[in-house]
Amino acid sequence: MEEKMKHLEMIQNVITRMASNSFLLKGWTVTLVVGLLAFANIKEMNSDFMFLALVPAAFFWVLDGYFINEERKYVKLYEHVATLNNDQIDFSLNARQYEEKTGGLVSAFWSNTLKLFYLPTLIVVIAAIFAYQ
Repeated sequence: MEEKMKHLEMIQNVITRMASNSFLLKGWTVTLVVGLLAFANIKEMNSDFMFLALVPAAFFWVLDGYFINEERKYVKLYEHVATLNNDQIDFSLNARQYEEKTGGLVSAFWSNTLKLFYLPTLIVVIAAIFAYQ
């Protein structure tokens, strides 16, 4: 039982890191987008800087989708290990086999949590670009 708990702790640590990375990406997205929009405002509404705000928003959306996908795979691994007997524990952290069960990267990219954060961010940037042209 102790081996199983240790293996589950290892997997939980990976899941926690993925969730932390996702959270940090959202914070950086807001920081960079707001900073670039503010800089564009200082430069007398230069829409070129506003276009630059689209880059981190789009890039971080893709990267965040990657972390969500990895987190989902490790959750599946956690669920699998939780059902194993002690003699079956191998301490593997390989979660690639669960890619099909999670829907893949595209599914994670279009998850509700990411859409509800990144789509409004992109809409605000695009609205700012059109408002000041």
